[in-house]
Amino acid sequence: MADSKGNQGMSPLVRGLICVAIGAIIWFIPAPAGVGPQAWGLLAVFIATIAGFILQPMPIGAIAIIACALLPVLGIMKAGEALAGFSNTTIWLIVSAFMFAEGFIKTGLGKRISYMLLSKFGSSTLRVAYVMSAADFIIAPFTPSNTARGGGIIYPIVRSVTAAVGADAETGKNKKTGAFLMFSAYAAVITSACIFLTGASNNVLCNTLAQEMFGTSIGWGEWFMACIIPG
Repeated sequence: MADSKGNQGMSPLVRGLICVAIGAIIWFIPAPAGVGPQAWGLLAVFIATIAGFILQPMPIGAIAIIACALLPVLGIMKAGEALAGFSNTTIWLIVSAFMFAEGFIKTGLGKRISYMLLSKFGSSTLRVAYVMSAADFIIAPFTPSNTARGGGIIYPIVRSVTAAVGADAETGKNKKTGAFLMFSAYAAVITSACIFLTGASNNVLCNTLAQEMFGTSIGWGEWFMACIIPG
């Protein structure tokens, strides 16, 4: 991942040392009254991890693994407790969905599905809008990020279609047609994110929190049956 402009002046080593220093400072500050040493140590690791996500001295995945490894090493949590989240089947569902999403984008399969539908059914502006909605609906279960799906797959296609029919904002012609196609594509992406449990990562987070707090969980099929009609 490319470094942000604010990090370009610092080497990865310096950014890493800054993250370690932030965690160390919090670690050695006396814990407030009522806060146990384990909780305070967990806060130190958590803040240092967030700093690592922001400064990115190394890939985010590596930072997360190091943070999980530090918890048992520092005696904050047992190894089983630190890795408990990885035993959640819902988490692995979302991980596999992200892997499929990467494949859809890298191989161009999502674009090929969309263009195939356009060639067969996209004979009018309204049909193009419906086709893009249908394409997004097909791709959504395998891309648990409406941002990645909308920006990485759907938007480039809609942008190309609007330019092809002279509805590009830069040409000054048919702006309403271009705006309609863009807004309808965006609405479809957001709607499909609600219909499928794996349509957006926050759905899985919501499901996990409900399971932890209220002891109830919704499966993929149950989520789909509940949301397909309103969606």
